[in-house]
Amino acid sequence: MPDQAAFYERALRRIRILTLAVGAAGTITWLIAQGLQPALGFVAGAALSVLNFRGILALADVIGGTRKPGLLATLFIALRYAVIGFALYVIVKILRFAPAPVLFGLLAPFGAAILEILYELIFPVRA
Repeated sequence: MPDQAAFYERALRRIRILTLAVGAAGTITWLIAQGLQPALGFVAGAALSVLNFRGILALADVIGGTRKPGLLATLFIALRYAVIGFALYVIVKILRFAPAPVLFGLLAPFGAAILEILYELIFPVRA
């Protein structure tokens, strides 16, 4: 059995890279299909999702005891969803981005996780 910590670290690295790839592909798709404004909305949603994913990873590290968070990290973990909700409000209501591209951008890490699952199914790790 391969080292589990190394296995998970490689998987998380691939998910980070795939999230950027899904974000870039989605941005290009929205740009071609709908124009600049929806593409920027998708980028905003994808950026928020990347920040949230990093926060979730930090929370997992804290719970797992692999690292101790600083004061700023603790505050961000505690207020993460309030900050994301406020940012979404600003993006949709004040900046007037359409909600659909922003929502799809928020799903970029989900798409990356699905691609990672497919990768693991196609190229399984052998002991």
